[in-house]
Amino acid sequence: MKVDFVDISKTNSASKIIFTALRKAIIEGDIAVGTPLRQNEIARSFQTSRIPVREALSRLEEQGLIKTHRFKGSVVVGLSADEASEIFDLRALLEPEIIRGAVPRMTDVTKKIAMVHCNDFSNSSDPLAWGSLNRIYHDTLYADSTQTFTKEIADKAMDRVDRYIRAVLLKGNGMEQAKREHLAILEACLSGDADSAADLLRDHILGAKKSLLASFPTLPN
Repeated sequence: MKVDFVDISKTNSASKIIFTALRKAIIEGDIAVGTPLRQNEIARSFQTSRIPVREALSRLEEQGLIKTHRFKGSVVVGLSADEASEIFDLRALLEPEIIRGAVPRMTDVTKKIAMVHCNDFSNSSDPLAWGSLNRIYHDTLYADSTQTFTKEIADKAMDRVDRYIRAVLLKGNGMEQAKREHLAILEACLSGDADSAADLLRDHILGAKKSLLASFPTLPN
């Protein structure tokens, strides 16, 4: 199990630190689906008690990343094809509306940051970084939206499918397609065309869904 363990014995935010570290490892695929998360082992690795570990695991379960079974403890869970399809459909509803509201409010600073992240994604030759670079780019485009609650729901939906994105980008021309679509969305944002940005983003998400479902039987769990 690959996790960035740190000594948090003297901190006041042990639960948050554990949650963040485990969430990152699950989303990035460093903790595989089916892996048990044992409270004693985690507490020992982070040099803390079991109380913050239980709190962190409870938050992970709320996000659908783990499942706690009576007498068996917590286990990292994956998605079925139907669940993945439903999540992408939800994203295709929510995220275009988020970006539609964000574009008119997008500051020059946000635009410059989005350009940097778009280039970082396009220029990366490290497949291990593609998933996180993709997420950072999308998050930046939504940063100036005032739809806080909607963004929270979309963020949780993205958490559930992030671990599969890298595998999809590696398949066929997935990465090249994503580069082109990212650039088109960015150009719409830079020109202030909120409707085009929303339409392009919806197509981008539904295209990713199609690629994911086509690849689903061979994706790692």
